[in-house]
Formats: sequence, structure tokens, C-alpha cells
Amino acid sequence: MPLATVNPATGETLRTFDALDAEEVERRLAAAEAAFRTHRTTSFAERARLLRAAADLLEADEREIAEVMTTEMGKPVTQARAEAAKCVKAMRWYADHAEGLLADEEPAEADVKDSGASRAFVRYRPLGPVLAVMPWNFPLWQVIRFAAPALMAGNVGLLKHASNVPQTALYLDELFRRAGYPEGCFQTLLIGSKEVEGVLRDPRVVAATLTGSEPAGRSVAAVAGDEIKKTVLELGGSDPFVVMPSADLDRAAEVAVTARVQNNGQSCIAAKRFIVHTDVYDAFAQRFTAAMKALKVGDPMDEETQVGPVASERGRADLEELVEDAVEHGATVLCGGERPDGPGWYYPPTVLADITPGMRVHHEETFGPVATLYRAADLDEAVAIANDSPFGLSSNVWTREEADVDRFVRDLEAGAVYVNGMTASHPAFPFGGIKRSGYGRELSGHGIREFCNITAVWQGA
Repeated sequence: MPLATVNPATGETLRTFDALDAEEVERRLAAAEAAFRTHRTTSFAERARLLRAAADLLEADEREIAEVMTTEMGKPVTQARAEAAKCVKAMRWYADHAEGLLADEEPAEADVKDSGASRAFVRYRPLGPVLAVMPWNFPLWQVIRFAAPALMAGNVGLLKHASNVPQTALYLDELFRRAGYPEGCFQTLLIGSKEVEGVLRDPRVVAATLTGSEPAGRSVAAVAGDEIKKTVLELGGSDPFVVMPSADLDRAAEVAVTARVQNNGQSCIAAKRFIVHTDVYDAFAQRFTAAMKALKVGDPMDEETQVGPVASERGRADLEELVEDAVEHGATVLCGGERPDGPGWYYPPTVLADITPGMRVHHEETFGPVATLYRAADLDEAVAIANDSPFGLSSNVWTREEADVDRFVRDLEAGAVYVNGMTASHPAFPFGGIKRSGYGRELSGHGIREFCNITAVWQGA
């Protein structure tokens, strides 16, 4: 895939970029190794100063970088600005909390005595240069949620960004440099996917994190496993959105629309499968479908636009194939379902009902504004439908019954359960999934410790 900015709203190629040659990649790997030797010894106060400086610059650049993101991958510009603001918040959060999250841990006094030590503790030490293979759908946030904790832990970062967001990737490289980070602390590698294996196998790279597709995750995990290197994977998601009889239907339907079409429907944690108790199915379906149909689709640079184009021509074709397969196997199209005329890679907000396990859409992720509706006879069937997926990233449950909440929290196969609200990521809470949605966690204390050497220290008398 060429390294290029192609505007999804028009299909026009705006800029192309040359990939780094082998000599430049080697120079950057050497710089990362050298930077780590120094950065690992810096104080938390110094790391926090640098990260806050980067956050201040990003805050000042919010409107400019938002337009770049919208141009490269098509999200509504209002959502792009919100993404930039979210990154600023996370950077400042880690600047404020990293030292406490990585403070030495003292075992119970009785256990220290039983071990024969005069003193024992656990210390979190940085690992080294970490390779981040990142996607285009949240081109700023996905990187910052790795970079902020990694840099605060004393690691250094190497970014291999998606090939269709090269300007955002280069902005990130420049951002940390402008903030005062020494050369090599954070670097963008403009390389193709075929070059990732060579970088990951380099002995100077100690670990990798990937957010992206299941095939990409398999590839990186296989290479890292062969090299015995730590990985964190955040892959696809087909999150259930369960609505029970006691739910506030108006609020549930309103949030369901946002949960499905945020980022033009191209979010791993977007709700995609709407599982509704039969007692309220018709009422919910009517509200949800009407609201999906009423969304404003158009130019993502327009402040009033709610849904822009999907990011690529291939992405739209994938959506069309899933919808066509569902219809061929008996699904009912409640709204949308047909490609509009005109330039750009637009696809309308679409609701499919009467879904059965024989349809591809039942098991595959729909990465775009396509929702599937299921009718559940009771709580047991709702749980069964929700768990009948190869993915397990997050989940949403709408109910006012605490017994329902307890059951869903116990039984849903997912990395998170959001009750009466939409799944979102926040720096204070761990983020990640199970099953084919990946492993490991980002954000919170769990995320910052993923790329640390958890060191047991024992001192004798």
C-alpha cells in the first residue's frame, strides 16, 4: 500500500510520501537505543514536564490537526477535534499519575519476614524501545494512549502508523520533538507493512503493541513469539448492546445511534449487535431505526455532519458484501443498505433485522455504520447471543434491575461491561479484550505496567 493521503470524501490523492530506506531505519533504531539509555534514568518529574509540554502543544494545534485527520480518514471534523482534546487529557493524566502508578510495592511485613529478608519490594523498571503498530481509525488517540504511559515509564517509542495517515504520523513525530524530548525518544517510521517484521526482529526492539485487524495481530504476535518479545494486542470487536424491559428506551435508542455511528462506524468498541428483549423489541427498533435514518451524512468538514465517508474504497466494498450476504440469507433492511451516488466512499447508516447465525454479519465485524438487530426471549438468550461471537472487546447493557446487572457482569465474555451508557475509553480505566479481540491492557495502571520489567528486590540482613 502506498504511503499517501487520499481524501475519503472525494477519492482524490492529495499527497504521497516516500518510505524510509534501510539506512534511515537503521539510524532511527540506533537513536532509539541510545535515547533509552538516558531516558530510563530520568526522574518522573522530568518525564512529566516533557509530556505536559507535548500536551500543551497538541492543545494549541487542535483545530489544525483535526482537519488533517478528517482529510486523511474521513471522520467528522467535530469528532476529530474531540479526539485531539481526549489525547491532551490522557497525556496530562499520565503526567500526574505515572509516578504513583509505578511506585515501589511493599509486600506484607509477615511475608517479608517469612522470606528471610530484611527488606523486600517490587519495582517497575522500563524495558526499552517499544514498536507501536497503529491503525487509521483514531490516528491520534491510538498512538497517544500507547505513547503517554510508555514514555512516562521510561521507555522510548517507535511508531509504524497506518499507510493512509502519513501526515498524522509525521505530526506526532514532530510533536514530541517540539516538546523537547531528546532525539530518539519517540520516532515515526514511515515504512510499509512488509518492513514491520524486520524492525520487530531487531534485538534493539524489546516489545510491540498493535491495534488493528485480526490478521495483523496474528502476524505481529507470531513474529514476537518467535523472538520471545512481549506484545499487547487490541484487535477487532463486535460489541453487543443489550436492551432489557426495564431500560429507559428513549435514552437507550439515542445512545445506541451514537454508539453505532461514532467515527463513521469505524471503531473497534462501537456497539454493532443490538440484542433487544422481545417485550421491548418493536418499540426500540422503531426508535433506533428512525434515528439512524435521520442522521446527516455528508462532507466531514461540515460542522453539521454526523456521518462522513468510510476511510477506503475497500472498506466500503467490505460493508456492501456483508449487507448483500445478509439480505441473500433472509435479513430485512430497515433503513439504508444501498450505496449513494456521487464521489467519495460514503455508505448510509443501515439497520438489518432478522439476523441468523448463517449470515457472515453474525460472526464478522462490520467496520462502518451498519447495525444488526436481534430479538431475545429472555436474559439467558440475550447472554447467549451476546457471547456467540469470536470477539470480546466490550459490551453495553441497558437495564434498571440490579439482578440483571450482576448476571451480565458475571457472564458476558468481554473486557468491559458498560451499564446504561456507551462504551468509551478513559485513561483511568483498563482497556482491552479477550478471545479474538486480543490480550493485554492499555490505559490505567494496568496499561503503564504492560511494558515494565516487574522486578522483585530482596535484601538480606
